[in-house]
Amino acid sequence: MATAGGVRIFTVFEWFERNKNIKNNKGMIDLTKTEFMTKGEMQEAAPAVFTMTPSSEVSKHYTHIPTSKVIDDMELLGWGVCDVKEVKARKAKTRGVQKHMVVFRNPEVVIEGKDGDTVFPQILLTNSHDGKNAFTFVAGLFRMICENGLVISTEKFEDVKMRHMGYTFEDLQVKIKDMVARLPLTVESMNKMKEIEMGEEAALEFAQKALATRFNEKQVKRYNVDLKELIKPTRMEDAGGNVWSVFNVVQEKLIHGDFEYGVGKKIRKARQVKNFSQDQKINKELFSLALEYVK
Repeated sequence: MATAGGVRIFTVFEWFERNKNIKNNKGMIDLTKTEFMTKGEMQEAAPAVFTMTPSSEVSKHYTHIPTSKVIDDMELLGWGVCDVKEVKARKAKTRGVQKHMVVFRNPEVVIEGKDGDTVFPQILLTNSHDGKNAFTFVAGLFRMICENGLVISTEKFEDVKMRHMGYTFEDLQVKIKDMVARLPLTVESMNKMKEIEMGEEAALEFAQKALATRFNEKQVKRYNVDLKELIKPTRMEDAGGNVWSVFNVVQEKLIHGDFEYGVGKKIRKARQVKNFSQDQKINKELFSLALEYVK
């Protein structure tokens, strides 16, 4: 085991050995059965990842770097792929070059909270082959307790962009190393959130503001959401009432659609957020909102 600025970094075998007595009856995933995706599985889920030629509409100065090339390079750095997605191509000319996302995880990088709230740092890569997007890397967290993905957004942990032109493995290596080096900032934010109790009034205020991350201004005014239900924990581990717990409860419900809202006399069940761009937007804005309660 190694320690870097408060981040406890275990090999995957060390982590399993330390936690081998944890039973999988609390909704926690069994990481011993978790494997990285194969190239075939990626190809089936998001073909755009493997596109070898860009859109015909890009400029002559555009340099095409297949996302699969970055995946290969990330694997050399120890980061495997655990999820891939692509936006739906609405026109034939955008099929295969549309925006897509790849989620990486390194089994040797683990943040073990003091209270047993273990999270696995993730790196989310978004790209497209139409000349509209640079490689964009976003830091994220996979929380063991709820099997939920979070996206970090702070002034000190901004997105990392790489242009296709001039892309090199060495540049990628430097940027990923820098992202990992800033993980202690995440631990610092987590610990601060866990130290501050919100109280019901502040939690309800947080939930009300949080609605604006998913709905537009008119919808927020029109939809009647039971805020007490929105902050109600769904598992014992989130019953603390501190900023971290409330943030995770609200985030999970907004993303997964685990809440209802009234429109006039009708009651509707919220749908799960499946668009990864919207998912990232909600996550980033919620994380920033939560940080306001620890300043």
